[in-house]
Amino acid sequence: MADGKEKSIDKATLELIDKAEREGISTVFSRADVMRPCPIGVEESCCKICSMGPCRMPRSKKGESSQRMGVCGATVDTVVARNFARKVAAGSAAHSDHAREVVMTFLKTARGESQGFSIKDEIKLLEVALDFGIDIEKRDVKDIAIELGEKALNEFGKQSGELIYAGKAPLRRQEIWRKLGVLPRGIDREIVEVMHRTHMGVDQDYRHILQQAARAAIADGWGGSMISTELQDIMFGTPVPVLGSINLGVLKEDHVNVVVHGHEPLLPEMLVAASHDPGIRELTEKVGAKGVNLTGMCCSANEILMRHGIPCAGNFLQQELALVTGAVELMTVDVQCQMQGLASVAECFHTRLITTSDRAMIEGAEHIEFHPEQGLDIAKRILTMAIENYPKRRHAVYIPAESQDMVAGFSHETITYLLGGLFRASYRPLNDNIANGRIRGVAGVVGCNNVRTQHDAAHLAMIKELIRNDVLVLTTGCSAMACGKAGLLTAEAAHLNAGGGLAEVCEAIGIPPVLHLGSCVDNSRILIAATAMVKEGGLGDDLSDLPAAGAAPEWMSEKAISIGQYFVASGIFTVFGTTWPTLGSENVTEHLFHEYEDMYKGMWAFEQDPVKAAALMIAHIDKKRKALGIDKGRERVLFDMAMRRAME
Repeated sequence: MADGKEKSIDKATLELIDKAEREGISTVFSRADVMRPCPIGVEESCCKICSMGPCRMPRSKKGESSQRMGVCGATVDTVVARNFARKVAAGSAAHSDHAREVVMTFLKTARGESQGFSIKDEIKLLEVALDFGIDIEKRDVKDIAIELGEKALNEFGKQSGELIYAGKAPLRRQEIWRKLGVLPRGIDREIVEVMHRTHMGVDQDYRHILQQAARAAIADGWGGSMISTELQDIMFGTPVPVLGSINLGVLKEDHVNVVVHGHEPLLPEMLVAASHDPGIRELTEKVGAKGVNLTGMCCSANEILMRHGIPCAGNFLQQELALVTGAVELMTVDVQCQMQGLASVAECFHTRLITTSDRAMIEGAEHIEFHPEQGLDIAKRILTMAIENYPKRRHAVYIPAESQDMVAGFSHETITYLLGGLFRASYRPLNDNIANGRIRGVAGVVGCNNVRTQHDAAHLAMIKELIRNDVLVLTTGCSAMACGKAGLLTAEAAHLNAGGGLAEVCEAIGIPPVLHLGSCVDNSRILIAATAMVKEGGLGDDLSDLPAAGAAPEWMSEKAISIGQYFVASGIFTVFGTTWPTLGSENVTEHLFHEYEDMYKGMWAFEQDPVKAAALMIAHIDKKRKALGIDKGRERVLFDMAMRRAME
């Protein structure tokens, strides 16, 4: 790294970086050392959407009065807005295409056309069916599931009207969206319209471009991602708190190690089921291994962790390092966040790299396409390949010792139950403890790792600062994994790291100060939880009234921009770290950072220092507390009957 810092704060990661460097193995860390970011590209002031360019528009020099333009006359404002909107579109497309695959598998399962899949949470099926306006009275579960699948699939191709799940947002939020013209009509339509508007010679007003970016992002958070999360819960079970473990030390030298990497939990669920098959166990014994050790990487890891307690090998920047151990027999990848460098690392060892999605292949990897109709058979075939590869290890195995216990699986339903029990489940205890000041507010800290900053460091510095100041943290994705490795996803962390008020509440309920809510698409759980807080009452009538903030301190992907945009468009103050993709235009940045607050009651911010970023979030939370009139501490008074009568 340019600043001389260690490349990671995680000991296991550093050990394997050193091993890779000694053995001449290229990883993301070594490639980042020689590949410097383009200074114009990092500010997104380069336009390459037509062949008259690319047009590079660096910041105006001191004394220049005229705004820089491309060959076609496009201003830097237009160019930067287009680039930002296209990031939102790509991120929305990634989440929503994931959701489409889930919906299609759900439909096949409902029709009895899939192998190994079933409806595991019938109660949630009925609840979601009601959200979609489906009559459930005296109807077979199968029929309800088929109608739900068909209606969910229709949300992608709809051309008019409003997304069904947008109706779950607080009424005031829906009014804001309608007024601004950003309430999504259909998921695919909004993504396509971004791409059309940003084509050469179409939309050339940066504010208008960013309006459609907001609409596409809302279609992601309140559409594709939410649909995906809900239907995955119905098929695979709604997560409940489960004990798991994380870091590269979960790999086992005397086991067949299989790493599932990616984002769609369809194949991973089948691999979990297949790993318990007697035939697979028998084959494992024949090759001299003690068993199959199934582990996860990235969001696939989060999915099978929170439903089965399957250990996590690591987050985004650790994917190549898992192979560097020499202990991995096979890695499956589907979509999103897979580095092409995996293929060259796998070649250095005996590891078989298997691509499984019809939308993603990697040169040098084997391809076994996953289809739900043969789901369990395909999973058994893949595990058999891994087992047969176990005797072929050709390097000494080196597995770091580091692994850490953690608790995951805090779905919206689980949080509600923990707060109120079976018969009084509600968000009232949370709202009350925010109102009385024990909990200062709530923060969603999510997102990726980025090799341009110290691995995991910003996540942990920010989150520790937040919980130290009595802010309850909800986390997903690679950020959740960083917290897991650092021991923040245990009940003990409240006593060790949290402020007195938050620690008291955590101890009373029996939860960590940082709640693991799942994968990237599961950021929709944060939206649902925030909406439940509003509907419970006492903290305003919109998401923007809540003492809440969001952050992605190490973001790197287009998905992160889409996530941030739908949080901001939902009324949440959101701060990103590492770098920011609109700095090439002062006007676009001003629009997102300040004008958005008047429009959406939420806005963006950028701060590279994670502790300073946390301070911005806390300041915003305090501002919202003051607006609600709950900023001053109140003495607890036990009312006698005379005092009660005086109040009447």
